[in-house]
Amino acid sequence: MARLPLLTAENAGEEARGVLEILPATLNIFRIMAHAETTFAPQLQLGSAILTRQKLSHIDRELLILLVSKVEGGEYEWHQHCPIALAVGITQSQIDALERLEFSADHFSPPQQALLAFGHQVIENVRTDSETFGTLKENFSDQEVVEMILTIGFYMTMVRLTETTETDLDDADGVHVFESARAEADS
Repeated sequence: MARLPLLTAENAGEEARGVLEILPATLNIFRIMAHAETTFAPQLQLGSAILTRQKLSHIDRELLILLVSKVEGGEYEWHQHCPIALAVGITQSQIDALERLEFSADHFSPPQQALLAFGHQVIENVRTDSETFGTLKENFSDQEVVEMILTIGFYMTMVRLTETTETDLDDADGVHVFESARAEADS
């Protein structure tokens, strides 16, 4: 059971209420985030931009999110993002390999291996060694590199939020949230 109450539109503050009322799905993570009323909408906007507006591909983004979830122990994020990963084209065998932190050529392309090695170092060490960074830069633009770092940081924050508050798992409705955000970004 969550350590903080899961807010609803009925019991949230006025600013958070307005946001909760327009969400495509009221996931428990949103109900916890609503406690931080003044940063709730900006955090959702950043999350939506990460999900829908980056140059970084949906597959590469989801690989990073699953990596953060695995390394940081984000059960909630793993639960929500595995279906999204499958929906954007990541295979179950790749998800299984990520769960084992196995980044081999048996499961991942060379650019994906570079992305995962980079992501793992950023998560574990904050920075990367020159070789890992150089290999990454052979495969990705400067914009994509910065987007990777921002994606990692955002989801590390979300893991800390859900794990510290022991946010209850709810139905894996992340695909619906992703598709709604993508439709809104396309309009």
